[in-house]
Amino acid sequence: MCGRFAMNDEVNSAITKWVAAGNSFRDWTVEKWLEWNPSWNIKPTQDIPVLAETKHGDDDPELRLERAYWSLVPSWSKTLKLKYPTFNARAEGITEKPTWKGPLKSHRAIILANGYYEWQAIGKTKTPYFIHHPEASVIGFAGLYSWWPDPAKDADDDSRWTLTATILTSDAVQTLADIHDRNPVILPQEMWQQWIDPTVVGDQRLVDEAVRAGVAQAGQLVFDQVAPLKGDGPQLIEPVTETE
Repeated sequence: MCGRFAMNDEVNSAITKWVAAGNSFRDWTVEKWLEWNPSWNIKPTQDIPVLAETKHGDDDPELRLERAYWSLVPSWSKTLKLKYPTFNARAEGITEKPTWKGPLKSHRAIILANGYYEWQAIGKTKTPYFIHHPEASVIGFAGLYSWWPDPAKDADDDSRWTLTATILTSDAVQTLADIHDRNPVILPQEMWQQWIDPTVVGDQRLVDEAVRAGVAQAGQLVFDQVAPLKGDGPQLIEPVTETE
């Protein structure tokens, strides 16, 4: 699973480099994104950075980097807070779940992160680890998004809409399985465009392709034992030594 992660202030530079590498959004500028507040302890229901592509009618597609509420809420829900967790979506059989089926079709996103935390449980002891790429400072999780309309607000009130999102997970790769049996689906940058393209109809085949690509990415990750997560700040991702 992925229930906690970190993202510093490299969000805009990461997207700018991706666009400059040959993607079609030549009009992307840092000004399109409100300043991200770095956090090394992002939890479900807090804001997360979401990269998505939207298209309306015959208009050209638009690349958007938005803040989203981390826990996907279907548009048909009467409340923002659900009775069941939706911060992660299992890739297996995803099209069979009403919560995920709609967003999968055309509301797919990349959630940007420096890395994520997982806890290894041995008996009653849980040890936290920070899992990240040894070279890439920013990685992209495959995600889904949904706009939730607050039924308590007027239809013409723009503030009634809340962008919500989830992170896809799959069986953990062998190198991470000793820590946890699930890991987020991490997409290589060359697949970001295909994943967020709203003209590509999302189905189980696309998800399975993402999972296969994600296995290679997850296999490159490394992990460091860290101190118990308290508060916020870059010190949370610092490895602990044996003497600590």
